Amino acid sequence: MSTDPLPRANIKDVAREAGVSPTTVSHALNARGQVDAETRARVERAALKLGYRPNRNAQRLRTGEAHMIVLLSSMPFAVAGGPSRLGFMMEVAAVAAAAALDRSLALVLAPPMETGRVPMELLDVDGALVIEPSAGDPNLDYLLRRGLPVVTIGKPAEDAAGGAAMPPYVDIHSGQTTRLLLDHLHAQGARQVAMILGSAQRNSYLEGRAAYLDFAEAHGQAPLLSLVDEVKGENGGREAALAMLAAEPGIDAFCVPVDAFATGAVAAILESGRRIPDDVMVATRYDGVRARTSVPPLTAVDLHLEEVSQQAIALLFDHLRGDTATRRVDGPAAQLVPRLSSARRS
Repeated sequence: MSTDPLPRANIKDVAREAGVSPTTVSHALNARGQVDAETRARVERAALKLGYRPNRNAQRLRTGEAHMIVLLSSMPFAVAGGPSRLGFMMEVAAVAAAAALDRSLALVLAPPMETGRVPMELLDVDGALVIEPSAGDPNLDYLLRRGLPVVTIGKPAEDAAGGAAMPPYVDIHSGQTTRLLLDHLHAQGARQVAMILGSAQRNSYLEGRAAYLDFAEAHGQAPLLSLVDEVKGENGGREAALAMLAAEPGIDAFCVPVDAFATGAVAAILESGRRIPDDVMVATRYDGVRARTSVPPLTAVDLHLEEVSQQAIALLFDHLRGDTATRRVDGPAAQLVPRLSSARRS
């Protein structure tokens, strides 16, 4: 059964029901022009009967009034914040704010919270960009229940929208990015590659896990996979890596897409007396502050977030204007950024 919402009544529907022109409907409902009391009442009754609500976003675009959109993520602060200074989110925000301003949109940044739940009821916004929502994402659910235009960066988890139609998104190709990292580690000589992932039902984790299991099967390796609660942050990555190294001493590489977990894995490897990359290599997904300032610096991936951010703003702007035909935009292909953490062995 389809979960798509019923078609929303428009101004022409109201005009037809009331027996007047669309212009008269607009004037009657917005207190503009000369509309007699009887006609105004008839229009209001027709609008109520059809459940018509004026498209406030379209009105603002036509009149040139300012828009307010919000950028948020339900990832807890332990992953999204910390030493990375909001990392992925802040890099998106810097570009998105400029791209939004070009379209007369003001962007509000909702910082990561300890629980991942942002107090959305405090924000009077017209639309939103949501970074990698998980299944049952409370922020996304709130926005969709309010009927606001939403675009996600990264494909939403299949049931992220809580039964509503999946919101439009920019695909950042998480499965392909994970395969890029795994293939690189294998090419560098790794033969027992372990993976540490978040336990939340985010599409990036689900695609990453599927890519890893395919990789392990293709190379005749038993899967070595640990799922970690995001709220544990770097310490969660450290604990997982220590446990895996104790159980499987032959591990010679870690693919850790979450950069906070990767930093913890580096600490665990060194704590166990092993060397990076001589004994164990490490690679992560996001080429941010954590990857660049790690000792040694971590092999990572350039996700081309500048282009992704611009694509997301353009897609949201279309939906704010009522142009909802495009539901998915392909982000650019990721590029590997090799560093000392996976330097080729002699």
